[in-house]
Amino acid sequence: MAKDFNQAIVMGNLTRDPELRTTPGGQSVASFAVATNRSWNDPSGERKDSVEYHDVVAWGKLGELVSNYLAKGRKVLVVGRLQTRNWDAQDGTKRQRTEIVATDINFVDRVGDAPEVSSDNEKPATESKPASKSAKKDDVVIEDMGEGEINLDDIPF
Repeated sequence: MAKDFNQAIVMGNLTRDPELRTTPGGQSVASFAVATNRSWNDPSGERKDSVEYHDVVAWGKLGELVSNYLAKGRKVLVVGRLQTRNWDAQDGTKRQRTEIVATDINFVDRVGDAPEVSSDNEKPATESKPASKSAKKDDVVIEDMGEGEINLDDIPF
């Protein structure tokens, strides 16, 4: 029998500053939203754009790091699992929210050269590397372990 698989990966910009709370049990949790943009041409050739908003929660040390380093507008790559919560609102209506429970968060933009963080680590996993001298200041460059660099602007999706 095949294993089940629940993994979400999104890269986009924070729509608001992370909100850090503490549960009654003393566990830290940060919540924020990430907007992802999509562009396409409709059958008539007209350019169309749409935005999806993804609610994200980060627990423990990961949540604390997110709260310390991220702010509205920052670009992040979030890896996690989808989870749906159900609850009864104060007005008696049933509510539901599907969110990404983050396990890894990579700070993609260069603001402050913030670290990459993971829920598996007590400390940041790695420090961001400076962009190569050939890249413009605002270009995001991810170093490949193989031959050379990959510029995100060159990726067709």
